[in-house]
Amino acid sequence: MVVDKGKRCKVAERGEESDRVDGELVPYIEKLQEIQDELEKVNEEASDKVLEVEQKYNEIRRPVYMRRSDIIKSIPDFWLTAFLSHPVLGDLLNKEEQKIFRHLISLDVEDFKDLKSGYSITFNFSPNPYFEDTCLRKTYSFSDEGTTNITGTTIKWKEGMNCVNGEARENNGSKRPFGEESFFSWFSETHPKRMPEMFSDEIAEIIKEDLWPNPLKYFNHEAGDEFEGDEDDDEKGTEFDDEDDEDGDSDDEEEDEGDEEDDD
Repeated sequence: MVVDKGKRCKVAERGEESDRVDGELVPYIEKLQEIQDELEKVNEEASDKVLEVEQKYNEIRRPVYMRRSDIIKSIPDFWLTAFLSHPVLGDLLNKEEQKIFRHLISLDVEDFKDLKSGYSITFNFSPNPYFEDTCLRKTYSFSDEGTTNITGTTIKWKEGMNCVNGEARENNGSKRPFGEESFFSWFSETHPKRMPEMFSDEIAEIIKEDLWPNPLKYFNHEAGDEFEGDEDDDEKGTEFDDEDDEDGDSDDEEEDEGDEEDDD
């Protein structure tokens, strides 16, 4: 293929013009970069200030949480009821594990003093026929390198009462269905190797960010009404969609009948 000399000249001219324009923009781009660097510095300072405020109010909230825990201990099956009323956590407890939760006297979520470094979730049980432990804890530690280290209590199950492998249910005449995971296996889901920062533990996040701040709304079944309302809206939307589909079908049928009459 032979390229027209005129076209070659135009392409060369455009290239030179582009280089010239880019060269003229360099000082502006450098100034923009300086401003972006300045904004990044301000954002970092803002994040540090937010953490300082959050840490201050965490210390203020702590004794309030302790007073709340003391009152909850006087309410039978408070945490069991709150768990079962939660739209996600409620699906994690089978009947045998619900019996274990009747021995749960307190739940505690505590951030480390340095908020960025992690938190722990602690389940405190009264003496029970299932395991020797009275405290089950899971801890999440975040490093400056952006990794997460997870540790959990190794549960000391009493003989024949291990719910993780289904022993307790077998003793009661029913075996755990294959593939059904025990809530208590969550404590053993630890990662000795440091995990990437993007690693997510949904159960921990739900307990920390949703259940722990206000368990009373789940104990009172207040949150369930909100979810039912959403479902009702979805159902209404489906009904309207169905009606629209039916109207559309009838319109199509009328058009088809009209076409047939024209053909006749």
